[in-house]
Amino acid sequence: MGQLGLFELVVPVQNYADAPTNPVSQDRLIGHTAVISAIALSAIIMLVGTASLVLPKTFKALAGTSVGPSHLLVTALLLNIALVLFGLHRYRQMISEIALHRLAEEEARAMADRDPLTGCLNRRSLTIATDLLLAQSDTGGEVLAAILIDLDKFKQINDFNGHDTGDRILLESANRIAAQLPDNALFARMGGDEFVCIIPFRPDREDRIERIAQGIIEAMGKPIEVNGLQLESTASLGIARSDFTRIDNADTGTIPSLLHMADIAMYHAKHHGRNCFFWFEISMESELRFRSELESGIRLGIAKGEFVPYYEQQIDLQSGKLTGFEMLARWHSPKLGLVSPETFIPVAEEIGAIAALSESLIAQALHDAAGWNAELSLSINISPIQLRDPWFAQKILKMLVAANFPPQRLDIEITESCLHENIAAVRTLVTSLKNQGIRISLDDFGTGYSSLAQLRSLPFDRIKIDRSFVTNMNENADSATIVKAITALGQGLGLPITAEGIETEDVLDALKGIGNIKGQGYLYGKPECADTTRKRLEKANLLSSRAPSPVAEQAKHAKQRRRA
Repeated sequence: MGQLGLFELVVPVQNYADAPTNPVSQDRLIGHTAVISAIALSAIIMLVGTASLVLPKTFKALAGTSVGPSHLLVTALLLNIALVLFGLHRYRQMISEIALHRLAEEEARAMADRDPLTGCLNRRSLTIATDLLLAQSDTGGEVLAAILIDLDKFKQINDFNGHDTGDRILLESANRIAAQLPDNALFARMGGDEFVCIIPFRPDREDRIERIAQGIIEAMGKPIEVNGLQLESTASLGIARSDFTRIDNADTGTIPSLLHMADIAMYHAKHHGRNCFFWFEISMESELRFRSELESGIRLGIAKGEFVPYYEQQIDLQSGKLTGFEMLARWHSPKLGLVSPETFIPVAEEIGAIAALSESLIAQALHDAAGWNAELSLSINISPIQLRDPWFAQKILKMLVAANFPPQRLDIEITESCLHENIAAVRTLVTSLKNQGIRISLDDFGTGYSSLAQLRSLPFDRIKIDRSFVTNMNENADSATIVKAITALGQGLGLPITAEGIETEDVLDALKGIGNIKGQGYLYGKPECADTTRKRLEKANLLSSRAPSPVAEQAKHAKQRRRA
């Protein structure tokens, strides 16, 4: 199948869609044309009669044999000529208007049936076309497969590069998808970055549909060049078949049901790594229902103050001295209990709630840490999404002032993968934060693809080695080599090192032998809530002299939750 033109469809929609027309205005034009034609015809008849009286007398008068016609007859003849010319001219205008009106109606019908950007069917025309295709497939012993296609991270690309670039990607994506489809398929854009293919197939030939789905994934995985940029946007696919038997007696065999099942399967693919496809299964519906409850719970939980900071100790490995804490998020859900960030952070990012969630936690953590000893630092991870906020540095400054927390005690951690999303945005944010006196760490180092040029160009204050290398470094020689190489790199660049995931004494001893490193991990205890952390510091005489009492802190947090 070739390139998809602006008004070219995989299946001609006019064979399926019976779009209603409104002929009132066209009938009016035709009626006017008939009137003009009658007037012109009458004028011609009158012209013939008048000319038969005027012209003979005119010729005789010119020959000198008779008196010329009366002025009244001459005037009548001239008026008839003018009326005929006007009628013919108006008749041609009316014929042209009718042709233009018919062309406009055809274009309007085409636009009503097709997506204006890609030329695909739209949601309305897809439903009409699929109804007929479903009836035809039943007669021919076939079933329909619905493949729902959603572009991965399209919003991010659209936000970073502009809507014109986003439109180019959508058009190219539509062309690539169409090229993978058989001639008897329907292809529609459902809106945004979501497409649907409807394909008839024999019930025992699921492998044919899977080959098509895999072809779409491979085609979509190739970079798209726009204005000299190589942009990548993979796709997640969900597939459902029209003969799927639901054990819950749900409405089956209908177009809405088919698309709903494909939509659930697509979300399943999204949550299992993206750039893949899944067939719909009943268990996915329960998973999606839980996901919906999770999304609702996150939004309500932010407003009710259910998200709280926990603190993991950071230790100087050589001296064993406590140097600070890393703030970790926890969710005290009244329905789900204590929820780990691995569960709710990805969901919060996808639904656009991560900024509000993170800012709430940072504000709480700064107030908590303001009561610690002045030598203790506070490390905070930020989401890649927050790097896109041009006002994030100003928001941090405002929270520092509100908590009366010194900026030099704050360490913002940016994951290595963020450097590939928008290095210019990262550089701007890092510079703004550094200008305020805040320290910046490169987190999860070794899991991404940072170059030495990036490390040198960005003013990081510390490198954190990812726990995946630290935890098993004694059992895995490659991990040990990577830890040693990163440590040597940090020393060469003058960047201190923090090792995450220290869980055993053997790992601790190995790290001590490498160099001067700061570390954290379960060997020193699991992350603790604010009250437990405060008690730990109070016992070690590491609270600030200006630290508020626990009762005052509880009252303050309760007041904040009520305001929220």
